[in-house]
Amino acid sequence: MLIEVLKSKIHRVRVTQADLNYIGSITIDEDLMNESNLIEGEKVAIVNVNNGERFETYVIKGERKSGMICLNGPAARKVAIDDIIIIIGYALMDFEEAKTFKPSIVFPNESTNLIH
Repeated sequence: MLIEVLKSKIHRVRVTQADLNYIGSITIDEDLMNESNLIEGEKVAIVNVNNGERFETYVIKGERKSGMICLNGPAARKVAIDDIIIIIGYALMDFEEAKTFKPSIVFPNESTNLIH
């Protein structure tokens, strides 16, 4: 049996940009992607701490050490710049494997979005 479990999480990161006229997705600083074990094109869930919005999109690689968190396309309507969000990646895995799996969880500095 396969179950869906938490694989990756960037906990409480600040939205730096919102671009309604882009085709879609979330742009994430590549360092944050690496630390949280997310890859470009991966589906992620976004939880907006400020307004309670929850939605899904996919990841685009952003410039390293930029702290960039940019919601693109229609997702830009679900956030405001400086909102705090949580970015979550899930994985399907075997039930027994899931019992011992350890997700990659990152707690960046909320003001800079950089890793401590």
